[in-house]
Amino acid sequence: QVQLVESGGGLVQAGDSLRLSCAASGRTFSSYAMGWFRQAPGKEREFVAGISWSGETIYADSVKGRSTISRDRAKNTVYLQMNSLKPEDTAVYYCAADTSIQTMRSRLNKTYWGQGTQVTVSS
Repeated sequence: QVQLVESGGGLVQAGDSLRLSCAASGRTFSSYAMGWFRQAPGKEREFVAGISWSGETIYADSVKGRSTISRDRAKNTVYLQMNSLKPEDTAVYYCAADTSIQTMRSRLNKTYWGQGTQVTVSS
């Protein structure tokens, strides 16, 4: 059974940092592009960051310069380091797998999704 399991969310204050993890199991994801999305209450799920199988990274403008996505192939895990967090970063954060980094920005047609981890940033 293929699973993506997110962890690392929590309640933090504005300006703090968090590192989210996405552990993949059930198969090797080294050939997949991996990414992070988020969904705030009442809003659509939106792209945050993505990383290709070769290490190419892309970011949403809203987090560029404050976040870093990385992957550890040996651990089959993807990370999202978020710094200088803002209240508007509050959302459920989801990990996703896609066949290509070219389509990672779209929330549609992802191969796999995780269940999400809550990030709440207080002002």
